[in-house]
Amino acid sequence: MATAFERELAGYSLTTAEILYRLPDHPAILQSYVWQDYDVAPEFPVLESFLSFWRREIEGKLHSVNVSYRRKLAAGAWRTVQFQHVH
Repeated sequence: MATAFERELAGYSLTTAEILYRLPDHPAILQSYVWQDYDVAPEFPVLESFLSFWRREIEGKLHSVNVSYRRKLAAGAWRTVQFQHVH
């Protein structure tokens, strides 16, 4: 399994989703579930896979999903710096 750093170099970023769903026995009540994993924006294939699992296996019907993510490593985040040794 890749480390978090290796996933970030491959374009993954830490992604958090707040999932609101209806309680099966009380559909008028919304419950919140927080999901977090490394995923690739904007497609979010890992989250999509989890939501497919949810729709198939979990009784609570999805109401909404709010997603936030932040890439720690970006193209402009790395710079080459030259310096001279002072003797």
